[in-house]
Amino acid sequence: MSNKAVAYVEPGVVEVRDIGYPDLVLHDGPGVNPLNVGRKCNHGVILKVITTNICGSDQHMVRGRTTAPSGLVLGHEITGEVIEVGSDVEFIKVGDIVSVPFNIACGRCENCRKQDTHICLNVNPDRPGSAYGYVDMGGWVGGQSEYVMVPYADFQLLRFPDREAALDKILDLTMLSDIFPTGYHGAVSAGVKTGSTVYVAGAGPVGLAAAHSAQLLGASVVIVGDLNAERLAQARSFGCETVNLREHDNLGEQIEQILGIPEVDCAIDAVGFEASGHGKDAGEAPATVLNTIMDITRAGGRLGIPGLYVTGDPGAADKDAQEGTLKIRFGLGFAKAHHFVTGQTPVMRYNRDLMKAILSGRAQIAKAVNATLISIDQAPEGYKSFDGGVSRKFVIDPHGTARKRLEMEASDAVFS
Repeated sequence: MSNKAVAYVEPGVVEVRDIGYPDLVLHDGPGVNPLNVGRKCNHGVILKVITTNICGSDQHMVRGRTTAPSGLVLGHEITGEVIEVGSDVEFIKVGDIVSVPFNIACGRCENCRKQDTHICLNVNPDRPGSAYGYVDMGGWVGGQSEYVMVPYADFQLLRFPDREAALDKILDLTMLSDIFPTGYHGAVSAGVKTGSTVYVAGAGPVGLAAAHSAQLLGASVVIVGDLNAERLAQARSFGCETVNLREHDNLGEQIEQILGIPEVDCAIDAVGFEASGHGKDAGEAPATVLNTIMDITRAGGRLGIPGLYVTGDPGAADKDAQEGTLKIRFGLGFAKAHHFVTGQTPVMRYNRDLMKAILSGRAQIAKAVNATLISIDQAPEGYKSFDGGVSRKFVIDPHGTARKRLEMEASDAVFS
């Protein structure tokens, strides 16, 4: 059986390839750690992918800003239907529709037992933590495909309680694999609570998810900063204040115009290592966001940092940044007694509660991030558009399942 998948080829280029139907073994291939080759996964399942999203973290690889090898199959945001279960799977059944946390986690190690599934000790021989379709993460095959193997199914998979309700909300529920929990983790890590004033750096999908999460947590004002006017307009569409940092290089002054004081209670970095300086002629400056959020967050405040930072960036402008060494004003953070939280998001800590918020109608994450369906053959163009700054969260629909569902709902609405 064929299996179309989106693969990284070279900087700026992805293509759709047939990678063959998966089985419950991790085979050798681009990016697979030699110590993981041949790993048997009788605890896993095969999914027919319903939706799989393009992530900003994928873009770092596609831009050539990591050491990702050519041929790496992309995609760590996966929602699908179980069509085959391994002999060791007890509770997940064929026909279940499930969300796959992007963190691959065994459920058995010390960290998994503490809900630190983002730093599982048993799935990546190189370091704690793993993910599908990502460089230096063990080599687990990505899910921007028609079918994908998912290990440790009983532990990892979030099963939706009602098939029809799940399909009705599929554009929202697809965000549970990464972007929504990641934005929410940024807001929780920043200490957002009722009445908080919050600054979110970055109006890409994760930044928009963080802003919506801050609203759900009770923030009184959410301010989003970015260089892209279209993305800032999207943030305003669901009630955020915005600052265009291409036009204004002094963020504190802009915050003061909004709040009356030049600081916020909490800040979230949803940009990461490809940050730009502020102002019309500014270029890349990877420590900009970290230094800025320390500057504008009150003493004793918290900084949530879900934005990606890497240990290897071959496209960086200087030697230090190429190995993840940045010029951060750590003394400022020390003087203001800031609390920093970094690292991958432990998706399983949040996804069940966020699922309930979606199914109840409380969370409107697809609207907040402007979810946009595309076919798997349109994925290369989706990557180009996303890289160009379009304010959309592209959702790949490999089998047309989501589109058919939306068309059916639209038809029912016309005749009701």
